Amino acid sequence: MASDCNPKKFHIVMFPWFAIGHMTPFLHLSNELAERGHQISLLCPKKAQIQLEHLNMHKDKITFHVLPVPHVEGLPVGTETASEIPMFLTGHLVTAMDLLQDQVKALLQDLNPDFVFFDFSHWIPELAKEFGFKSVCYSVVCAASLAIALVPGLKKAPKTEDSALMEPPEGYPSTKVLLKKHETQKMSFLFMEFGKGITFYERLTTAMRNCDAIGIRSCRELEGEFCDYIGGQYWGKPVILTGPILHEPVEVNLEDRWKNWLDKFDPGTVVYCAFGTQVILEKEQFQELVLGFELTGLPFLVALRTPDGISSIEEALPEGFQERVGERGVIYGGMVDQPAILGHKSVGCFVSHCGFGSMWESLMSSCQIVLIPFLGDQILNTRLLADELEVAVEVERDEIARFSKEGLCNAVLCAMDKDSKVGQTIRKKHQRWMKTILKPDFGSNYMDEFVQQLNRL
Repeated sequence: MASDCNPKKFHIVMFPWFAIGHMTPFLHLSNELAERGHQISLLCPKKAQIQLEHLNMHKDKITFHVLPVPHVEGLPVGTETASEIPMFLTGHLVTAMDLLQDQVKALLQDLNPDFVFFDFSHWIPELAKEFGFKSVCYSVVCAASLAIALVPGLKKAPKTEDSALMEPPEGYPSTKVLLKKHETQKMSFLFMEFGKGITFYERLTTAMRNCDAIGIRSCRELEGEFCDYIGGQYWGKPVILTGPILHEPVEVNLEDRWKNWLDKFDPGTVVYCAFGTQVILEKEQFQELVLGFELTGLPFLVALRTPDGISSIEEALPEGFQERVGERGVIYGGMVDQPAILGHKSVGCFVSHCGFGSMWESLMSSCQIVLIPFLGDQILNTRLLADELEVAVEVERDEIARFSKEGLCNAVLCAMDKDSKVGQTIRKKHQRWMKTILKPDFGSNYMDEFVQQLNRL
């Protein structure tokens, strides 16, 4: 049970970026704060409210306030969340969010909160000065991602043909981050326009420079050096950590269709794969992926969005694939209860895009971890897990970031082989981190300290 270290109760407004991968952790944080008696107002689009409502564990304390997302030229009519559009249209959705500034201002004036938590709406600190609340720029990605975004010279050309070693400036954590050539190109999104007249980098740094505190969904055990570096870059501004805010995976509530299928297999033999709500593979890479799972000879469950330009998952499958794999392989084009899947005794390997939520869920499960990152923060999360913590195997890619069925198969078998040196290393180190993260009161202690630091603000 969470302890309540302070009698003062706050009214906190949550205003996350309109992506399910951002709104969900904001709601998880809301649940933790509501459990401690604080009142929460969560601002989001109507479609997001429908998707998130079932995760509201404290309906008497957490209230959704629906924001009507305006139409912006270039966006499909009716778009409200990032999962509805391809990545290249995301900037238009950010523009739509910025156009809500007057409505948000009126709502905040009416709600009169003590705090507003935000991530991409860099204009919130200006409203804080006007209305007298405190603003917290809350990051749902790892501290390493924020720290690397601040590194000068990120746009420099690779030093070698194969990789680009970003030289850390003075005061940067001793760990150097090695990005492969194709990954360096992916990081260029930081300096592209992200909303009308502003780059992603400018949006991020403006938010962190002007807010009252920087909140990060992480823990010092994992990223203490990076958190200190970030605070140092902003003149000692408070960097307050919530911990991972995830619960230990359990088998309850797993849908019968998945439980009945998983129950057919021996413990630790099933490979589960999911890439979140935003990653959409091209048909060729989708087929390489499923053929790679076929090559492993292991049972597998793949939950992915339908490939780009294809009407259904079934249409995208390689010829004769389903007949060859039979019941040992399931390809599903929808969402599943990931923590419940990972908690099932038959699941022994998690192939992930290493989004921050999936990163924590993988660390807290007993599954072996295999990673195929696609976006900037996923790449940096992968560097943390595969290179620094050595708890995961990364699938090899070519210079244009494509993977092969053989590469995927080798990574899975390498991770699951108890006799291989790599398999033994990642298993041992993963178990060590699990013990740390799953200690009794690990998460609640972080949250109690987090609330105390809000009081200090």
